[in-house]
Amino acid sequence: MQIIRHPINALTSYHFGQPGGRKAYIQAALHADEVPAMLVAQSLRTRLHLLEQQGRVSGEVVLVPAANPLGLAQVINERPFGRFDLATGINYNRGYPQLGAPLVRALQGRLGPDAGVNVSMVRDQLRAQVAAWQPATDVNLLKKTLLALAIDADVVLDLHCDNEAALHLYASSAQADALEPLARLLHASALLHSSVAGGDPFDEACFRPWSELAESLGARTPLPLACLAATVELRGETQVDYATAALDADAILRYLSLQGIVQMDAFELPPAACRATPLEGVQRLDAPHAGMLVYLRALGDSVAAGDAIVDLIDPASGHTTTLRAGVDGVFFARLSHRYVIRGMNVGKIAGVHPHREGNLLSL
Repeated sequence: MQIIRHPINALTSYHFGQPGGRKAYIQAALHADEVPAMLVAQSLRTRLHLLEQQGRVSGEVVLVPAANPLGLAQVINERPFGRFDLATGINYNRGYPQLGAPLVRALQGRLGPDAGVNVSMVRDQLRAQVAAWQPATDVNLLKKTLLALAIDADVVLDLHCDNEAALHLYASSAQADALEPLARLLHASALLHSSVAGGDPFDEACFRPWSELAESLGARTPLPLACLAATVELRGETQVDYATAALDADAILRYLSLQGIVQMDAFELPPAACRATPLEGVQRLDAPHAGMLVYLRALGDSVAAGDAIVDLIDPASGHTTTLRAGVDGVFFARLSHRYVIRGMNVGKIAGVHPHREGNLLSL
């Protein structure tokens, strides 16, 4: 096991196996206070160390168990606050560089008929582009450091959690089928996909250059989408326990074994708990007035349009507004606190049919 400490204070990456084969990159808690992701990373570190000692890491695995030391240092009123940079108000998982257009320009006319050679050339160019980035702030230095570790990986998993949610994944539409086994292994309640989610998150910075370059080349130049990337939302902020973290880590390692990166004992894929649905099909339930929340449906429930999801009660007057599903789908996210002001998002339903456009991710 090799340990590298990076220029960003306290950022540590763990490297298992040897470079040169297939590579996986896994990071936890880019939104720094999302503890379930960090606990899963602890379980992964222990398991990967053992697998490496047993000679069962066939490729290379890079693990960053606490991806945002800058956010971990932020506290407001004795509460950790790691989603946004307090200096700018910008989400730590937004604003990553768009490498697709410069990649197309750099490789125009240079790729040939050998798909393997093309993949190597693309990775060389992506590494060079990230290395050439000159960040002017600590936040962008953090982004550069993380992206440099991930940009040449075959599999990129960005581990997060929601406020209160069933486990769900975000993926590129072009890669939803390839990530479906991961959703099955994790027993995910939703696999949400889009071509461009908006806001330039970390996972898109890793996979979008491949899809944009492939689109520019056409069918005559072979170029596989050689980076599978997904954001994994590990339920809610308070769902922190050893047993669940160990099960999630095992599911991730089994997926890496399907990708030929580690060697796990034989297993069968569990049945799918969900089907891939468009991120454009997610219905947001927003509070029309302030009040107390009383949820009427459990996370992971299948719901139909018209079903009552949550009551919103004005504590002074007792006036109650029932918020209902507008689509058929899966109720997969809600708030852990039970008093909201007008306009706050109080729930999300994964619907089948797209009806939204623009920036599809929450702030």
